[in-house]
Amino acid sequence: MTDVERFYADHRDGVFRYLRRIVGGPEAARDLTQEVFLRVSRAGVPETTEIGRRAWVFKIARNLALNHVRDGHRRPRTVELGDVVTPATQELAVALRDAIATLPDLDRDIFLLRETVGLRYEEIASACDVPAQTVRSRLHQARQSLRAALGASLDVREQRGLRCSTAGPRSSNDR
Repeated sequence: MTDVERFYADHRDGVFRYLRRIVGGPEAARDLTQEVFLRVSRAGVPETTEIGRRAWVFKIARNLALNHVRDGHRRPRTVELGDVVTPATQELAVALRDAIATLPDLDRDIFLLRETVGLRYEEIASACDVPAQTVRSRLHQARQSLRAALGASLDVREQRGLRCSTAGPRSSNDR
């Protein structure tokens, strides 16, 4: 297995999940994921740390996604949720997607890179060309904005006995 093939196998799922959240649909996300790894194969996997390589591939993905959205491609109004779909879940997913769409681009990207892909702050900082401290503060702002935007939906779910959080898993390395 070549370096590019191994790199593809290690990162394709995360890149796809991130792109699907940005562009809103699996078809466009698949196309963009292919474009990301086409660019990777042309450039070759850089000789750097794993953190540096992950940041590099997500920087490529982010730039392609921003161009895709900027060029006027529209996001679908439905949200893919896998096998667990109830009206309440669908409603919350649509509310979350809409709330994420209202975030400034940088806040949205930082939030999605952290919560859907699980990148470390340093990786996000490199992918977004900002200092790690900016990642921390913008992630906090994004979470606060999403909590405020989803307040009514979360209150209803909590009253039904369901717990929901916009904060994802944290490791001791990210504090």
